[in-house]
Amino acid sequence: MLLQELLPKTQLTFLKFNQMDSKVLLIYTGGTIGMIKKASNEALYPFDFQSLLKNIPELKLLNCIIDVVSFDNPIDSSNVNLNHWIKIAEIIELHYESHDGFVVLHGSDTMSYSSSALSFMLDNLNKPVIFTGSQLPIGDLRTDAKENLITSIQLASLKKNGNPVIKEVGLYFEYKLYRANRTTKINADHFEAFTSANYPVLVNSGVKLNIHHDLLFKNNIGGKLKVHKKMSDSVVLIKLFPGIKELTLSSILQTPNLEGVVLETYGSGNAPTANWFLNLIKDAISKGIYIVNVTQCFGGMVQMGQYQTSHKLQEMGVISAKDMTTESAVTKMMYLLGSKKQSEFKSNFETSIRGELS
Repeated sequence: MLLQELLPKTQLTFLKFNQMDSKVLLIYTGGTIGMIKKASNEALYPFDFQSLLKNIPELKLLNCIIDVVSFDNPIDSSNVNLNHWIKIAEIIELHYESHDGFVVLHGSDTMSYSSSALSFMLDNLNKPVIFTGSQLPIGDLRTDAKENLITSIQLASLKKNGNPVIKEVGLYFEYKLYRANRTTKINADHFEAFTSANYPVLVNSGVKLNIHHDLLFKNNIGGKLKVHKKMSDSVVLIKLFPGIKELTLSSILQTPNLEGVVLETYGSGNAPTANWFLNLIKDAISKGIYIVNVTQCFGGMVQMGQYQTSHKLQEMGVISAKDMTTESAVTKMMYLLGSKKQSEFKSNFETSIRGELS
């Protein structure tokens, strides 16, 4: 199923600060960074974005113009879906020519999914799109929100010889800028909530911003920004575990209109060799369902054929995600299935298009 109906244009609220060379659009979607606690049960809930800005007077000191747009109804990132990704992409598309960079404030729980999705949706991107958030609300005494937000805006406004330094979708958290589609959230309690196991950090924030220019994504295609707004939601993620039952896997693979499966396997891409398991995978592929093999491991990559337990998958036509993250594999599959280039799906998936694999 393709999501073709786009959401209405968001009502914009602009706040002007210093009149400088760089112009950054801050997009507030929700998340812990803009939440407060209810007195009754101390549960977190979103509050008005204008109140968020009142807590950060330091923004007035930044060497750029900051425009702000907020979702009419800020969301917890656990409720994020494809419509919200389209909405973020549309906002960027609408203001792409008028702004030098973009900062997306987003809840950390699904930030790696959303930022990975946007990396595929924004084709020919030649400006920075930086996702960030926080582990503590902006009003907390020990919050990490201020540093994450201020540095993200600085990164989005960076220029060299009049051109943006960063030309990709990044994720900034706790003094590090990562390539977004290489990230995974690894901790719910620590400020250092994200990591990029298979690709180095793009920028380290210390006394100075240490930019690793050789690691930044190079868009050699050029051309006008193209926003892909058709994403398939007919995909599933299956994590293998010892003892998984035939009936369980069979039920999932018989989901109506299923187009793709991301299969989280063991180690370097290994899976059970039981006949029932292999027959179910083979039958799904014969029905035109694409199956992608991604490792459950924190780091490393899928190397199908290295062991007997993955050789059969390779023979049947299971596609290797190589060293991609699960988040990136899921969203890339949604993007490719939405583009309806099924005849080229395998080659496109196994080829790096946004720096998502080595």
